[in-house]
Amino acid sequence: MPEFDILEGGVTAPKGFQAASAAAGIKYKGRTDMALVYSDEPCVTAGVYTTNVVKAAPVLWDKKITDSDTKVSAVVVNSGIANACTGQQGLDICRATGQAVADIAGGTAESVLVGSTGVIGMKIDESKITAGVKELMAKKAYGKEAGTEASRAIMTTDTVNKEIAVSFKIGSETVTIGAMSKGSGMIHPNMCTMLGYVTTDAVIEKKLLQEALSDVVQDTFNMITVDGDTSTNDTLLILANGLAKNPAIDKKDENYKLFRDALYFVCEYLAKKMAGDGEGATALFEAKIINAKSVEDAKLMARSVVGSNLSKAAIYGHDANFGRFLCAMGYSGAQFDQNDVQLYFESKAGKMIVFDKGNPVPFEEDEATRILSENAVTILINMNEGSASAAAWGCDLTYDYVKINADYRS
Repeated sequence: MPEFDILEGGVTAPKGFQAASAAAGIKYKGRTDMALVYSDEPCVTAGVYTTNVVKAAPVLWDKKITDSDTKVSAVVVNSGIANACTGQQGLDICRATGQAVADIAGGTAESVLVGSTGVIGMKIDESKITAGVKELMAKKAYGKEAGTEASRAIMTTDTVNKEIAVSFKIGSETVTIGAMSKGSGMIHPNMCTMLGYVTTDAVIEKKLLQEALSDVVQDTFNMITVDGDTSTNDTLLILANGLAKNPAIDKKDENYKLFRDALYFVCEYLAKKMAGDGEGATALFEAKIINAKSVEDAKLMARSVVGSNLSKAAIYGHDANFGRFLCAMGYSGAQFDQNDVQLYFESKAGKMIVFDKGNPVPFEEDEATRILSENAVTILINMNEGSASAAAWGCDLTYDYVKINADYRS
């Protein structure tokens, strides 16, 4: 992976992007709950969406736009109400949102993408959305602060906002990618309960933009899990306005590879931030499979380990019960010989082997507890059967997860 310059901020880091937040009172009181990302120049777009058959109105609206050649000038997102399972009224809200932007900036309702996150089955008050749009458009601004405030406005049960930006050279021009996301619960592979918005000033062909996004999702956002639920609203969008004036990325050459690697870096960063911020979580839980027979097997096992409630409970309890991780590998669907497997605990506190080719390894319980007590813990598993590898990310399972989700509508 090439080295990228990590910048402060998120969606407003690329040239020509503005952002804003507003307190529209959609559901929450006393906090911002609407966000705007706005480009000075119309953007080519790409999107990846939930695999859930029950799709929220914003997913249906956005997919129709990103599947077309329509260029987009803005994204408007609300938190608190998901606008899911809301019938025609839900789609009407999407159109009203887009039209409210178009009435001020020009263009059409279809030049605006929308997003919603929150409670399923509640209807959004159109007057609050349109008033929120007017405030957002009046407040939109360049710079880190505006982008950060937008990233905070889309939070629901998240405990921290999530944003990142990187830059790199294509030819003699500097290209920047910025992003923000939200996600804390209902997170599972095949997207996750997440909204993600990526901006770039790159000049890139729409077809290649979609290919790059679809590609990197497989090993980033699709490799995290918190609770096994896949949402109705999962959306990852990227907007490219071309203001970097770089040599056009119109074929799969070294420039495309560099752009794709930068996008991967951004998406992996946000995916790990989301996994570590799982509802009630105290630790980011990583399963890393190395030397497997195939990438498919490695992914199956890594996902199974981080998705196991018993594994997650062991991480929460700092319990060196390596049998739980082996068990999760065993029912993953991958075929392997346990007599080839080596299993390690790893964190910034150290690394220790606990299972070696079919046999437990004597270890100091206090040392194991110390390693497993960090806020980021890795279960490293060497299959010794090939050269393939994969990583998956999740979090520990705590009492607070149940409390948060028992009270979510209140």
